[in-house]
Amino acid sequence: MKAEAILLNYISTRGGAEKLSSAEAILQGLSGNGGLFVPEEIPTVSEAFIEALVPLTYEQRAVRVLKEFLTDYGEDEIEGCVTRAYGGEKFDSERRAPTRLLQDCSVLELWHGPTSAFKDMALQLLPQLMSTALKKTGEKDTILILVATSGDTGKAALAGFQDVPQTKIMVFYPEGGVSKIQQLQMVTQEGGNVNVTAVRGNFDDAQTGVKKIFGDKAFAKELAAAETKLSSANSINWGRLVPQIVYYFSAYADLLAAERVKMGDAVNFCVPTGNFGDILAGWYAKQMGLPVGRLVCASNKNNVLTDFLTTGTYDRNRDFFKTITPSMDILISSNLERLLYHMSGSADAVAGWMRELAETGRYTIPQDLLAKIQQTFAAGWADDAATKGAIAEAFEGSHYIMDTHTAVAWRVADDYLDRTGDERPMVVVSTASPYKFSGSVLEALGAATEGKDAFALLDELQDISGTAAPKGLSSLRTKDVRHKGVCEKKDMKNFVAAFAKQ
Repeated sequence: MKAEAILLNYISTRGGAEKLSSAEAILQGLSGNGGLFVPEEIPTVSEAFIEALVPLTYEQRAVRVLKEFLTDYGEDEIEGCVTRAYGGEKFDSERRAPTRLLQDCSVLELWHGPTSAFKDMALQLLPQLMSTALKKTGEKDTILILVATSGDTGKAALAGFQDVPQTKIMVFYPEGGVSKIQQLQMVTQEGGNVNVTAVRGNFDDAQTGVKKIFGDKAFAKELAAAETKLSSANSINWGRLVPQIVYYFSAYADLLAAERVKMGDAVNFCVPTGNFGDILAGWYAKQMGLPVGRLVCASNKNNVLTDFLTTGTYDRNRDFFKTITPSMDILISSNLERLLYHMSGSADAVAGWMRELAETGRYTIPQDLLAKIQQTFAAGWADDAATKGAIAEAFEGSHYIMDTHTAVAWRVADDYLDRTGDERPMVVVSTASPYKFSGSVLEALGAATEGKDAFALLDELQDISGTAAPKGLSSLRTKDVRHKGVCEKKDMKNFVAAFAKQ
């Protein structure tokens, strides 16, 4: 007889008795006590499991990895979700997330999806997982997806959830805090179930506002009366984070296939991150058994994560900088809570730190916990000048054009290797197409940008690179602006209520 599969439960980082299946956790998004859902146990895999990924397509690799976490989904359900997410012509690379050799390191390109950002790797799949979960759980209410975005998540979520039955999606972005291309991607979004609203403030204001709405029990009752429930497409949702684990396994399989590493050789990853989700996915992969050496956290001038990983004190009470890497202009990194839970093993401690952060803007973890974290994580940061220098360096050395966020990781990886002499292979995680930030990239390459609009800059970068801009970006020049809403941060809930009633 075939052994019955063991179901993996999901629990809150802040404790409580809540235990959900993966489908229930994905639909709910955030725990009732404000914590984030994490697997009660992290599954582990063998070297044979990893080696078996080498000849497979990205979709096939995804099914193998996702099965380890989504134990209440049938394999046929996961295969269907993955095929709908990554199949067809949505991605402009057959390999979906190709790993390229560049100078002395590899670059994992995660931006070949429909919105030209790494968020597509997760947000093409999340709506499929959520639609399947609605059927599995028998949920009848409309699921209203709330998103706060620093640039890329918003468009990727809008594209993923456009006209998905039984869902609505509302995206908040900081007014003036995203690139022109990023803004156009969002405000031109089509679909009968979508809304895009600018918030007067920065990303942290938008993210805090969304979290407050999730924690408002009276508002939840008001929505329930209208047969609506809230959920999230930000990386606070486990269904958004779990697909990101896949591409770390896929990158390692690519390195094995190219004979750049032998099975068991540890590989370092340098990840540009603001909300800590992308790099945390790499940590989960390591815990599963993927041979990961160091995870190098790359920040911009808003270097709250660098300071935390160096000192053990998280302090958001600092100046906020608008940089040429807007997707990393973040001072509250939500996914760090998950790491603290796993590393400390104490939901009470995590709840205390998060309470301190909300009340005082800072907290400090014990030195022994910091030392444990530092065994895996290193950190560094690069300002705008260093970022532009990295773009110029990569172009001069390899005729390779990278976006600003990737360039931060490139510079931080270089600094890490110089500082440590670590000889393990390094993979720089590339999170966006350079065409999303054409102006900053052109400035880094010494081109004049003053007086040119976003599309003139895009055309000029095409000429310099010799490659065509993604169709999803070049087509924006003829699209109509459909979303013009702007609100104060204190009024976000009212805007959500109005959209829910439409």
